[in-house]
Amino acid sequence: MPRVKVARKSTFIDMTAMCDVAFLLLTFFILTAKPKVDDPTKAEVPFSSKEKLVPEDNLAIITVGNINGKSTIFYSVTGSDVRAEALKAMGAKYNVPFTADEIKKFSLLEVFGVPMNQLKQYLDLRPDERKGFPQAGIPADTTASNELGNWIYLSRQAQRGLHDKDLDIAIKGDKHQEYPIINEIIGILGKQKKFKFDLITDLRAAPKK
Repeated sequence: MPRVKVARKSTFIDMTAMCDVAFLLLTFFILTAKPKVDDPTKAEVPFSSKEKLVPEDNLAIITVGNINGKSTIFYSVTGSDVRAEALKAMGAKYNVPFTADEIKKFSLLEVFGVPMNQLKQYLDLRPDERKGFPQAGIPADTTASNELGNWIYLSRQAQRGLHDKDLDIAIKGDKHQEYPIINEIIGILGKQKKFKFDLITDLRAAPKK
């Protein structure tokens, strides 16, 4: 008896649902991704053999770089609401009135390094113009204008008031920076009873024994 041959049929898989899922995932990752912030100082941080990830929220970063041969301090704090409240408090302290539009622009700034007397001028610039603005750094002289200390203190107050948490602090310094400027920043934190902070470094393999 001859064998019955079954007719072969082409296999068809409907990929419509798979494409929908792929585009949904792609859209999700695009909307939730945090863009990388340009480092205004291009600081070459020192190496470390231990790894500890810096938190993405509830954090203030003090960056010390070298611009035109001068140590320059930049400041950044996470949370647009915390930035807005800190600016309002700084404006009241230094008698610098900021408009609602300026407060909104500042709340979108990831990092800045200008003193209070130049901040309004800096905020009035377009984002592309700010890149060419000569940022002189935030004053941190404890004997004169300690604007850095006030930024840290008022940011911590805003963080506690809005989120009921104390602000974590991290210092990012160029490896070629001299010790006195870093020691000055540590002294500012010490006066606020902030003795626990992180130092941002690059990871290096531990030496072989």
